[in-house]
Amino acid sequence: MIYLKTTINYLLWGGHGVELNKQFERDGRWLFRWRSYLPLLMIALFILAFHELKYSEYSYSLDQSWEVLCLAVSLFGLLIRALTVGYVPRGTSGRNTVRQRAETLNTTGMYSIVRHPLYVGNYLMWLGVSMFARLWWFSLIVTLIFWLYYERIMFAEEMFLKNKFGDTFSKWAETTPCFIPNLKGWKSPDLAFSWKTVLKREFSTVFSIVAIFMFLEVIEDLFIRGKLVFDLMWMILFAASLMFYLILLILKKKTKLLDVEGR
Repeated sequence: MIYLKTTINYLLWGGHGVELNKQFERDGRWLFRWRSYLPLLMIALFILAFHELKYSEYSYSLDQSWEVLCLAVSLFGLLIRALTVGYVPRGTSGRNTVRQRAETLNTTGMYSIVRHPLYVGNYLMWLGVSMFARLWWFSLIVTLIFWLYYERIMFAEEMFLKNKFGDTFSKWAETTPCFIPNLKGWKSPDLAFSWKTVLKREFSTVFSIVAIFMFLEVIEDLFIRGKLVFDLMWMILFAASLMFYLILLILKKKTKLLDVEGR
């Protein structure tokens, strides 16, 4: 990855005149812009992992129970994202990909117990997906890749916030963990929870999670059984999530039903 190459160059050649923190920030901005393409790397790793999977060791009921557990972990990550975006004002915690932005500094709600709750949610979503392969080392690899990838993004975001909010950011960061939540630090959100905001921002995430699991289920059976098999449970979940996605997409694009003032 680009940041690994940069770090090696810095250690060997002194960073070619670039301070390490500035290079970290530059790499973080680059990774922030292209973070949506991380799933492509994960899918490639899954194909490799499926070569090690022994499907015959599991009964159908146990296998399906495990898949439901994996889905539950991912949906728990989505819940954390929902609890984050449902309380924040407009101009923060968005899905922008060009550059960081923050009209205000969020320090209440989920942001009172962890500085990067959205990325905590993202990690749990990917952890659930990685568990689908039933290989402990694969979940460990995904965890390491996620950390290496998002560490630079979090660094760049925090440099942006520090430059914009100064001491206010520093005081908040001193008492709020970066990634492991501290539930004792909870402070009630300044705004009321908005389901409309959650639906407007996260409806595509629901479909993406189910679609990824559906895809992995098909690929898994293709590798192990040598033929395409469409599990009824996943077909129903996929159809329901697709319908949910299309309805919310129409509401978002064609109406103002999901619009909330100040969100």
